[in-house]
Amino acid sequence: MLQLCKVTKSLFISNGRSACSDELIQQEAVTLCINVSKLQPFPAAGIKKLRVPVYDDPGEDLYSHFDRCADAIQQEETRGGRSVVYCKNGRSRSAAVCVAYLMKHRRLTLAEALQKVKTARHVIDPNPGFMSQLQRYEQELKKRRREAD
Repeated sequence: MLQLCKVTKSLFISNGRSACSDELIQQEAVTLCINVSKLQPFPAAGIKKLRVPVYDDPGEDLYSHFDRCADAIQQEETRGGRSVVYCKNGRSRSAAVCVAYLMKHRRLTLAEALQKVKTARHVIDPNPGFMSQLQRYEQELKKRRREAD
């Protein structure tokens, strides 16, 4: 079944097949596609596109993309747009990016953010490498907030 799973009112997570359904993209009024893969195609619909070229491999560096993706999702929401984050299966890479966004812009803990994404799409399971990068990101965000206060 093709579907975009709603994480927040302006953020969806999905697999590559669903994200490339122009019908679904239009139906959910998606304005930004974040494709967290090297090989998955983009939908044809004339919308903003951001590619994060990583494989679903624990050794891949997804950490360095967290800020850029989280900020892009937030910027889209501020403009009244909606984003979909996807990878091949919508389980590991896309989930990690959604979790990073929730931690940065919704100020959720890693555990809360994981739970929120899992509620939207129960098959999510970031690989061990991405989980440790998310833990590092959580610490980094805490540090930034302390310095800002």
